Order: sequence, then structure tokens, then C-alpha cells
Amino acid sequence: MHKIVISDTSTLILFHKIESLDLLQKVYGELITTPEIAEEFGEKLPVWIKLQSV
Repeated sequence: MHKIVISDTSTLILFHKIESLDLLQKVYGELITTPEIAEEFGEKLPVWIKLQSV
């Protein structure tokens, strides 16, 4: 599986709105984002989305 870095909230917001965050996991396996992006997203992230400071 590939890893992908989420650099802004638009991807998370869009997939959350269509109730398809799990689709990202199926395609990429693990996602990485920053604590700042997670805070801006404002929802609880699944365990397969890892937080990493830059």
C-alpha cells in the first residue's frame, strides 16, 4: 500500500461529507497529516490517519 500526505483539510472534509473516509484507506493504506490539519478538520480521525509534525 502507498502512503499519502494530506497537506490541507479539503480532502478530509470532502470525503467526510460523503461518508467515504474509508475509501482513502482502501486506496492508500495509511495517511499522514499534521496536528494543525487535524485540528482544523475538527472531527475525530481514524487510527489509520497518522499525525506527524513538520
